[in-house]
Order: sequence, then C-alpha cells, then structure tokens
Amino acid sequence: MTDKFTSHDSAIFRFHGGAFDLSSRTHIIGILNVTPDSFSDGGRFMDLDSALRHAEKMIGEGADMIDVGGESTRPFSEPVEESAEIGRVTPVISAIAKRFETPVSIDTCKASVAEAAMGAGARAINDISALRFDRRLGDVAAKHKAGVILMHMKGTPHNMQENPHYVDVMSEISVFLAAAIKRARSHGIGFEHIMVDPGIGFGKKLEHNLSILRNLSDLADLRRPILVGPSRKSFIGLLTNRPVDERLSGTLAAVVASILNGASAVRVHDVGEAREAAAIADAILRGGRTDTCN
Repeated sequence: MTDKFTSHDSAIFRFHGGAFDLSSRTHIIGILNVTPDSFSDGGRFMDLDSALRHAEKMIGEGADMIDVGGESTRPFSEPVEESAEIGRVTPVISAIAKRFETPVSIDTCKASVAEAAMGAGARAINDISALRFDRRLGDVAAKHKAGVILMHMKGTPHNMQENPHYVDVMSEISVFLAAAIKRARSHGIGFEHIMVDPGIGFGKKLEHNLSILRNLSDLADLRRPILVGPSRKSFIGLLTNRPVDERLSGTLAAVVASILNGASAVRVHDVGEAREAAAIADAILRGGRTDTCN
C-alpha cells in the first residue's frame, strides 16, 4: 500500500519562461492592486510611480511573484471595462518586468486583458473564474505557455456573498477544481502550469473559510500546488473584530495554518511578515531550517 499523496509532492509550477520548485519552501505572491476600489488597498497604487515603488518594496521583502490586478473582486463589486483594466495594468506590468527579474502574474478573468498583460511581460494568469467567464482565456494561457492559477468561487464577485450554501464544502471545492484542471488541459495548458486556489472569501461564510483552512489537505489528490489567499479577509475581521488595516496578526495565523495543512504558496499584502511566518511554518513542517528568509 503506497503512502497518501500530499500537496507538497506537487513540487513544480511552470510559467512563461520559468518555474518554481515548491518542494523546499512556501512561495510568497505579493498583491499589487492598481484599482480605486479594492477592499484593502484601493486607490493607493493607481499611479505608476507608487505602484512601482510598492512592487520594489515587496520584491525587496522577498516576494517570489507580483500579482497585478486592475479590477476589484471584492464582494458586490461591479465589472470593469476591458479597455480600462488594460490601461491600468499594462504600464505597471511593463515597468516591473523591465526593472526586475521577479515574475509578474496578471489577476484577471478576461482574455483580452491577459493577452495585453502577457505582451507587457506577465508570465502567469491568476483567474478567479477558473476559465469559466471567458473561455478564450484558456487559449491565451496555452499560447503563451503561461502559468494559470484556477480559483474556486460561487457565482460572481457581485453575488457570491448572497447566502452561499454548501452540503460538503471541501468535496464541492475539490470537484469544482478537478473540473477546472480538466478544462485547462482541454485548452492545451500543461499540467505543471496549473496551480489551484480554494478561494478563501469568495462565496464563503466564516465556517466555510475555517473548514478550508482546517481541511486543506483534502485537495492534495488534485496533484497540483495549492495557493491560499487569506490576506486581510473579512473572516479575520469577524474573528478579531479588527478593521481591514489591522488584520496582520490574523493573516499571519491563517498563513501558518495554510502551510501546515498543505499550501505551497500564499498570496498576501504584507510580504515581509508573511515570509517570516512561512519560514517558521516550513521549518516545523519539514523538520529544519529552510531558505525562506535567505
């Protein structure tokens, strides 16, 4: 009888022009929202100079990838016109790609935005819709050999928090993500170019988010790296009674829980602090010091 497959056995995540070996340590994806209305940092990095300075800060703190988004996906948010989204993200992606070696991902569910972003220097696509909203997006990813992050979500950002219900949250997420992987493969996206995300806060109540963090290892049988994005989310506010800008401690607790239960990467606003927390979690999990903070 073989040992149970674990998520950390899914060691490789490939993207355009490179790859992460996730076997030795957790990788940190830094969030860069160039939006006026994101739930945490909306309006802070709308101009190119401030966005580039923040990217530089996160890279200096050890971000392995910078995730650039031009459309808020907070609960009850409205879609942004494609031209506006492209105008927000492409100058920032181009500037980061020209100045730094750290890879950039584009946080979008639109094929036209992803195409423009890849042309500007992005190397991966982070899609909250898991290739459901714009079926052309899978073709764009395959053409550019981009990495793709496929996330679970009920409904759309506008309606996802309207009383979400699950019979078995982990089973339903696993079935959804298995179908998303199959969909990506049908577009010609390589298996090692896929990462999955259970979608903390996207169509989930407090108890659903806690169940995900507690039972994250249930997704190991998908045989793909798991990304978790708990950063400053509302479930942390519910548990700590803290506003968005005071949720660092809660975020770090969720980061550590994610790693100990199978996450290979975390997506966060506070890169330096998350990297230190990940170093401790990695050492506990793997039995010794890792190179997370080197």
